[in-house]
Amino acid sequence: MHTHSIYNNMVRGDDGAWSTAYGPFVLKSALQPVFRRLSGSVFDIHSFQGLVRADRNGEPFSPAQFFPLVDPDDLPEIESLLRSIHILNIGLLHRSRALAFVSFNPSLYPDPARMRLEFDRIRLAGHEAGIEPRRIICDISGAIAVDPDELARNVERLRLAGFRISLSDYGARDTDVERVRTLRPDFVRLDGDWVRDYMHNATGFALLKVIVRQLSDTGTETIFEHMEEMWQVDLCQELGVSLLQGYALARPEIVPTSFNEQFPEMLLPLAPERKATALPSLTAPETRTHDSGAPDGMRPRQTRTFGKRRG
Repeated sequence: MHTHSIYNNMVRGDDGAWSTAYGPFVLKSALQPVFRRLSGSVFDIHSFQGLVRADRNGEPFSPAQFFPLVDPDDLPEIESLLRSIHILNIGLLHRSRALAFVSFNPSLYPDPARMRLEFDRIRLAGHEAGIEPRRIICDISGAIAVDPDELARNVERLRLAGFRISLSDYGARDTDVERVRTLRPDFVRLDGDWVRDYMHNATGFALLKVIVRQLSDTGTETIFEHMEEMWQVDLCQELGVSLLQGYALARPEIVPTSFNEQFPEMLLPLAPERKATALPSLTAPETRTHDSGAPDGMRPRQTRTFGKRRG
C-alpha cells in the first residue's frame, strides 16, 4: 500500500463519517474526549483521542486482535490512514479549541523523505478538518523500542512541522523519566492501571502528586487515563491533575458522535503553550491519610458540570 493522497483508500459515509479498509476489515474512528477540569466540578472537553474500531463481516476485532493481522510492510500506510480519518472525523465536530490526539510511531518512517510525506499528509488532513497543526498532538508510546537519539531527532522534526508531542504509557520507570527529560513533551499520558493502583495507598498517592508537580514544573501537562469511578476523578483535584479521560466522564463513541449534544463547547480562550525545562529527580513526601486510606482533605464529590449551551 502506498499513496500520496489522504483520500485514496478512504470512504465518506452518508452520515459524513470517514472510514477506511484493510483487506476484509472496515476501519472506523471511535473518539474519546479528554476533559479539562476548570474548577471543582466544572469540566470542558480539551481534546479527542482517535481510536480504531475494526470489524470483519460485522464481527468486531479489538486493536490487539487486528494489528497482528496487518502485514508489517503495510503498517506505515495503515497508521497514516487511521491518523487521517481520526483528524477528519474530529473536524466534523467543528469545535474551535479541541485538540486531536493521534498515534505516531516514528520507527515506521525511517526514511526522511517518507517522514516528510507523512507530515504533509497530517497537515493536509488537518487543513481539510479545520484543525491547525498546533492543535494536532502526535502521541508516541513509551513502549516502543527505538534508538533514543533517533527518537529525539524525529520529535524535533515533528515540532518543526508545527505539531505538539505526547508520550503515553508513562509509569515512572527510569526509561520513562529519561524520555521525558530528553524529549520535553507537551503532554504525558500516565498509564491508567498504574495510576489506579497508586491511588489506593498513601505512599503511591504521594508519589503521583510529586510526579504531577515535577512534570508541571517542566512545562508538561499530565493526563490521567482510564478514570472509571468518580472518586478517582475527585482525587485528581488534590493531585493537581486537570486533564482526565475515562468511562467516569465519557466512553468512546464511533463517529458520528453525540459529544456536541452532551458536552457543548464552552467559550474559553485556548491556553498558551508552555516552555519545557529539565525534569528533576523524583522523591515522595510523607502524606497523612484518613482511616479509609484516602489522603487528607479528599472527600468524593457527587456532581459534575459541563459546558453550557450557547444562548
